[in-house]
Amino acid sequence: MRSLWNKLVDLVKWKKPDNIPHHVAVIMDGNGRWAISRGFARTEGHRMGVKSLRQLVEAAGEIGIKYLSVYAFSTENWARPQEEVDFLMELLKEAMDEYLPELIENNVRVKVIGRKEGLDQSILDSFHNAETETARNDGLYLNIAFNYGGRAELVDAVSSIVRKVMAGEITPEDIDEDLLSQHLYLQDQPPPDLLIRTGGEYRISNFLLWHIAYTELYVTKIQWPEFGRRELCQAVDAYSRRKRRFGQI
Repeated sequence: MRSLWNKLVDLVKWKKPDNIPHHVAVIMDGNGRWAISRGFARTEGHRMGVKSLRQLVEAAGEIGIKYLSVYAFSTENWARPQEEVDFLMELLKEAMDEYLPELIENNVRVKVIGRKEGLDQSILDSFHNAETETARNDGLYLNIAFNYGGRAELVDAVSSIVRKVMAGEITPEDIDEDLLSQHLYLQDQPPPDLLIRTGGEYRISNFLLWHIAYTELYVTKIQWPEFGRRELCQAVDAYSRRKRRFGQI
């Protein structure tokens, strides 16, 4: 593992940006299955998943990843048992508050994306505080997708554009891919270069649908609570050996 880590650090040192993904997106799957397979409640898997995320943020910053987008809670996750939903809400709030000083110290900038409707005010306050306190940081950008859905994001973007058309600010002829991109949650960031999915499932699960048109996919059977520095190294190393063509030869 040490030699692989050194290899990735060397890629950053010698300024080979094509070999290190600038933007990595992660579908953090497998928390519940990991816990159940060990005789624990599903909630314990989520708790361990927070620790994995903390390690991932640290490692991503060290090897030169600039943007990290993680799928924390989807619009579809509301269909889970209420007890689990309540636990997830409180867990993320606690984690945000607990690790905020560490994020500030490590120059991480937090951005929470997703719909705010239906969220408890205490969670919204925690999100706002994290974004405000890290707003001047310019190291790793950590995007936390919470109450997020890729289709919902597109609907919100289209709705915003329609309102501007109706107000006479733009015309239908002004609408193109660039304009739509400017109305998405991550309008000021490049699309992901690499999408990692843990847990072995081969699905996009409504995550960043517009953004990942030409994103490289990496699926591992390792469940999220066991995904750490070594596993990130393996994913980035696999990416560094691919040739991205973007539809060209």
